[in-house]
Amino acid sequence: MKRYIILLGALLFNVQFSIYNSASACTNLIVGKKASKDGSVIISYSQDDYGSFEPLRVIPAADHPAGTMHPLYHYESNNYLGEIPEVAHTYGVVGLMNEFQVSIHETTYGGRAELTDTISGLIDYGSLMVLGLQRSKTAREAIQVMTELTEKYGYESEGESFTVADPNEAWILEMIGKGPGRKGTVWVAVRIPDDCISGHANQSRIHQFPLKDKKNCLYAKDVISFAREKGYFNGKDADFSFADAYAPADFGALRYCEARVWSYFNKWAAEDMNPYLPYAMGDTKGQVLPLYVRPKAPLSVQDVKDMMRDHYEGTPFALTEDLGMGAWEMPYRPTPLSFEVDGKKYFNERPISTQQSACVYVSQMRSWLPNHIGGVTWFANDEANMTVFTPCYCNMTQAPECYDKHTADAFHFSTRSAYWVENWVSNMVYLRYSLLFPELQKVRDRLEKDYNSLQTEVESKAASMSKEEAVKYLSAYSHRTASAMMDEWNQLAQLIIVKYNDMAIKRMDESGQYEKTPGGNPRPVLRPGYPERFKREIIKQTGDRYKLPQ
Repeated sequence: MKRYIILLGALLFNVQFSIYNSASACTNLIVGKKASKDGSVIISYSQDDYGSFEPLRVIPAADHPAGTMHPLYHYESNNYLGEIPEVAHTYGVVGLMNEFQVSIHETTYGGRAELTDTISGLIDYGSLMVLGLQRSKTAREAIQVMTELTEKYGYESEGESFTVADPNEAWILEMIGKGPGRKGTVWVAVRIPDDCISGHANQSRIHQFPLKDKKNCLYAKDVISFAREKGYFNGKDADFSFADAYAPADFGALRYCEARVWSYFNKWAAEDMNPYLPYAMGDTKGQVLPLYVRPKAPLSVQDVKDMMRDHYEGTPFALTEDLGMGAWEMPYRPTPLSFEVDGKKYFNERPISTQQSACVYVSQMRSWLPNHIGGVTWFANDEANMTVFTPCYCNMTQAPECYDKHTADAFHFSTRSAYWVENWVSNMVYLRYSLLFPELQKVRDRLEKDYNSLQTEVESKAASMSKEEAVKYLSAYSHRTASAMMDEWNQLAQLIIVKYNDMAIKRMDESGQYEKTPGGNPRPVLRPGYPERFKREIIKQTGDRYKLPQ
């Protein structure tokens, strides 16, 4: 059996930056409005954090009396950081989209560890996203809000890439702090052309950028001079690379992170991505992956959902080509990403779809529709491959019960919680993936097909109503689809434990009924044993040890 496990020298694991701490984290994909099938701006985000319980955040719009302060709690630890003055009015937020269809997603790239400011930095990356959503009506305004807030109050987190989008445009904003006790950030934001796709996955992706194109590029006035001051850069301004200065790439930054973007481009780009393969495989001297590419065909929202389910299928990174997949060809690997055997260090591949995802967002924004109809967060608890995206419209004022923060938490299971029921199912499926996944996929794809087919009808009906009526109608629809999904997923969990109990399979007829004897007992179960591929591996390792005598 072909193997892609590669032995790394000690040099590759002598990590100078914090990239290994964040390499296992999130993925963002981006589709410009002229690169999508229907004119939508589409962005996606998998929130990949071990042990994290993530409900759907819903923050209603609100007015605030003069003197009100906004408390800041760290997005991940929930530790109190401080407070800043509140604005007079804050906009409603559903998931990571506000009522004006502004959406902000992120991935952490880490970068130079000495630039993290935990002394004077008051705003962490998650709080910054929420503040940007609550205070902006466009992507450009969100970039301005976010960068001005960090300048005034300091930035607590490490290097971050943000996708900032609205119904008309999508940007990548990359920022990093200036070090302990020094408020502010250095940053650059580049607009993704409307006819292009882009993405980022825990590595800084902006290299050279146009210094005089204010329509498509914004940046901190000291983004280059600060790099000179710190000794990160000493060339001509025109040659300055944000990524090279503030997040120099090592093997992990490429193989764990840029490889995910390469896989997206490899599937959808009009140009050949093979020249960039050495770079994606970890060669820091290879041809650097472009920030954006034109797609060979327009992408739908469903195409983006499906791309968030990618495990490098059909590429040299594929996870079903070595024994790590187990007997049942599981395209997942246990963490951590690197491991040691006999004093030598090895690694696992890190695809877009990964078991530690707490939730996944696909944000759809449409300029030709009223905001309350045009903005949809397609939300999935757990990871994209193992669950269903349901629509959540951007003017809801309450999360569906199964996504609500009060339904369950990280320590308490509930059959009413999408997070727990979907994790229940996926954790049954993982270890017998090739046998059980088709059951999950059948339900998943049927539901998503239903939701996609209903979207036009539902939104046409909403368009005939007043805004107040339409918001109520779309909110009820969002709640109803989430509830129906939960019913289906609880049934799926029960089907799996009953039908596949004890590594056997109860027989079912074409109508989906279990086959019974005349007395009402189950027919003799099917016992599939190991897949053929794995049986051959056993014989290859054991020879005649288990051979029956002739």
